[in-house]
Parts: sequence; structure tokens; C-alpha cells
Amino acid sequence: MLETIRKNGVTLAIFAAVTTGVTAVINTVTKPTIAHQTAVQQKILLDQVVPPEKYNNAIQHECYVVINEALGNDAPHALYLARKDGKPVAVAIEATAPDGYSGAIQMIVGADFNGTVLGVRVVEHHETPGLGDKIELRISDWINSFNGKKVTGQHDNHFAVKKDGGDFDQFTGATITPRAVVNATKRAALFAETLPPKLSSLADCGDANE
Repeated sequence: MLETIRKNGVTLAIFAAVTTGVTAVINTVTKPTIAHQTAVQQKILLDQVVPPEKYNNAIQHECYVVINEALGNDAPHALYLARKDGKPVAVAIEATAPDGYSGAIQMIVGADFNGTVLGVRVVEHHETPGLGDKIELRISDWINSFNGKKVTGQHDNHFAVKKDGGDFDQFTGATITPRAVVNATKRAALFAETLPPKLSSLADCGDANE
């Protein structure tokens, strides 16, 4: 019986070693493909919030880290700088709407340095299906209502949901969610206006991860 146990143990050890080896090989082979697909999806997202005709640099490679409560909390947020012929023209900024109905809503906001919103996308949320999830483009085109809208200042009453006297539609039975997204977008656009003098001092994303 001990001999049988010993044989089974050896067999299991060999199987585990082979499985580990195969997994390592698969990971090595597929890692470049996964990285490429991730980069492609990221570029698609960035182009949705900063139209590609507005810039001609490799926007993904100009990633910086910013920490400012105007972006929803004091956590690090990524900022992607768009340039046209070398001149900074806009940014795509990760932002957080901390006051969603079911928790924080993670977004990316594209804006120029004059307070104009170029595009907004929600990248993560836990809002109620059928109500608050209309902030997703696949559910509704509501998120596109930000395109081209200009924030004229902190007290711009137009940049609010209609229930609060602003220009943006709320959802039937769900005002908290769109209000949170509108307010987060407004804060991000106002933050973008303050960036030009600070661009040269921003921390590179790679440096921040070291």
C-alpha cells in the first residue's frame, strides 16, 4: 500500500509540474496579445472622450498621475495629455463621482483647457439596472449630452440636471445618479482649466508606479 501511495504521489507531482509548466508557457505566449488588446481598448476609450482629430501625439504614452479632490477623492487619478503638433490642447482625466446612488462611479472625462467638455464615459458603476445604468453608452446615449458643453465657472447653473435648474436630463425615478455624473464632469472640466501651468511638473504614470 505504501508503494501505491508513493506512486500516486509521484504521479501527482509530475502532473502538477507539467500543469505549472504549461500554464507558464501559455501565459508567456498570450501576454503580448493580452497587452495589445488592452492597449487597443484603452485607445478606443480615449478617442471617445478626446476626438482623434483634435490631437496627433501618442496620447497613451503621455500618462500622468494627478491627486486632487476636484476629481472626486484624494486617490491618484490618471491623466492623458493630448497634443496637436506638440502643443497641449486637451486632457482625458480619470474622475470619480463619489455620490452615486449605489456608490462611487468611475469615469473618464475629456476636456480642453477652456472648460469645454469633449466627451465622457463611465467605466465602472454599481447603479440600479433599468434606472441608474442609463449612464452607460450601451444602455442610453445620455452620456453624449456632455459633448461640446462648456463650463463657465464653479457657479454655472446650466451645468446641472434639470431638476436642479440645469440643462441636463435626469432619469425617470433616478435623479441621484445623473446628478452625480454631471457634478463630477463639471469638477473635472474646471480642474482641466487649471492644468496648463502645471503640466511640466506632473508625475509620469511610470514613475508613480516605481
